[in-house]
Amino acid sequence: MCLAVPGKILETKEENGSRLGRVQFGGITRLVQLDFVPEAGIGDYVIVHVGFALSKVNAEEAERTYQLLEEMGMLGEELGSGQDSGVRIQDSGSSGSGSTDS
Repeated sequence: MCLAVPGKILETKEENGSRLGRVQFGGITRLVQLDFVPEAGIGDYVIVHVGFALSKVNAEEAERTYQLLEEMGMLGEELGSGQDSGVRIQDSGSSGSGSTDS
């Protein structure tokens, strides 16, 4: 099952005409398309589905949703492999940018 998961925007950049952001989901980060949420910036929380941020949410709602998904055991499936979006997952302590080699 594919879920929309809340994450926090850590940084943004423009690449090939698209707005991208490095978004943190608990202890991992992913590169996410931010084109659908032009109002979202660094420090904001967004709901992400298959690599695209769909909407901006407040921090309390993001935390509540994240904890519910974690309790249900759904986060491991959604964030564990990274194969659905082709984006390399990194530990939050790594120094890489989270970008892909496409």
